[in-house]
Amino acid sequence: MNILYFHSHDTGRSIAPYGYSLETPRLQKLADEGALFLDAHCAAPTCSPSRAALLTGQSAHESGMVSLAHRGGALNFPERHLANFLKGHGFHTAKAGLSHVGLDDESHGYVEVLGEGHRGEEVVERASRFLKEYQKEEPFFLDAGFFETHRHSYGFNQEYHHPGDGDGDPNDIEAPPAHLGMQEDVKRDWKDYANAVTRLDGFYGQILDQLEASGLAEDTLVLVTTDHGVAFPEMKCSLTGRGTGVLLMMRLPHRIREGNKIKALVSHLDVFPTLCDLLKLEPPAWLEGRSLVPLLTGTSRDELHDEIFAEVTFHAAFEPKRSVRSKKWNYIRNFASPYPAILPNCDRGLTKDLWLREGRFAEEVAAEELYDLEQDPGEVHNVASDAVYAEIKAHCREVLAKWMKKTNDPLLSADASVLPDEIIVNTWDQRDPASGDAACLWHAESDWPKVQPL
Repeated sequence: MNILYFHSHDTGRSIAPYGYSLETPRLQKLADEGALFLDAHCAAPTCSPSRAALLTGQSAHESGMVSLAHRGGALNFPERHLANFLKGHGFHTAKAGLSHVGLDDESHGYVEVLGEGHRGEEVVERASRFLKEYQKEEPFFLDAGFFETHRHSYGFNQEYHHPGDGDGDPNDIEAPPAHLGMQEDVKRDWKDYANAVTRLDGFYGQILDQLEASGLAEDTLVLVTTDHGVAFPEMKCSLTGRGTGVLLMMRLPHRIREGNKIKALVSHLDVFPTLCDLLKLEPPAWLEGRSLVPLLTGTSRDELHDEIFAEVTFHAAFEPKRSVRSKKWNYIRNFASPYPAILPNCDRGLTKDLWLREGRFAEEVAAEELYDLEQDPGEVHNVASDAVYAEIKAHCREVLAKWMKKTNDPLLSADASVLPDEIIVNTWDQRDPASGDAACLWHAESDWPKVQPL
């Protein structure tokens, strides 16, 4: 069995298979031919920590990737990377595009790096050529990572121009996510995202066509996901479902049931053990997730998890928070509260500028958040301060504390050495993550923040 691993930046679930009227026909076809996870979540809604969690099968802080790779984040144990694991079991491992887990591809286990650069057209060309020319007897693991749907400076276009210029009427698509509002700037911003996700879909389609033409499709697992939510306010870097909710689909002819829409609560941490199960390999002891195979084959419709967990430590700026999610509740603990909305952790854009003008960012982030996912699926009504929910909140806090202790979470330690010695951060008073001229080095020993006890 070969593995083709597609991943993108900042796509969330905002594609056609999840009910959005955006033009993603190839992803829709892939969902129809395989399994679609309707309630999948990342383990950390920031770029490098999310990818590190999926690729090591460990929570971000256990993997060591608590910050962005280009700002100093790194894996504690690169030998635990999925590519290293598969290489050790006879796979030819190759990478085309952006992985964002660090620059040391060899230590992560990639035998072949198919060129530099991460423009979509370049990734398609390199991945397609690899598939066309592949003649080796051993199975392959091809990592194809795309930057599309990440913002480019201000908008989503590869060659940036002002959102909406020549991109069509922003009113000709479905409304943006409800919490963003319906102002003209929001619609133009969302239209720009819609164009980017359609480009991404086309890139996937070209590689899938080559997979078919090369005669490899019947014996190749196609795995598609993204790191976290879309780069809009209260989405990317948020521990609500708008930030942690991710697209996740898998296709493997004759082994994964076609058109399987799976409602169970699952995590990116479940991907690594699932691959072990499909390949009949002993899962390594460090894995924290569970195999999705019973759900993929349709032999089980039960829930795998009572709850799953997610975290942020650093994105552009320090923002220590953790969450525990069940089918009924999402509890979030903001460990440095009280603090204002941390603007560097929200990417620049038309919508962000509008929110700033309208004063929509929180003046003070609550220490605790609790959302009733049955009554409030959009997670907009925080009931943590309501005495009616005191017992539920206490239970969630206890479950979260046990997980943090079990996974050696650095936020439980007063010893700053558990965090990287030096990483690049934005300060809380900066407006955007691109304020690089004012970004500074974080020195763990001297700058350990006042993190509140759980």
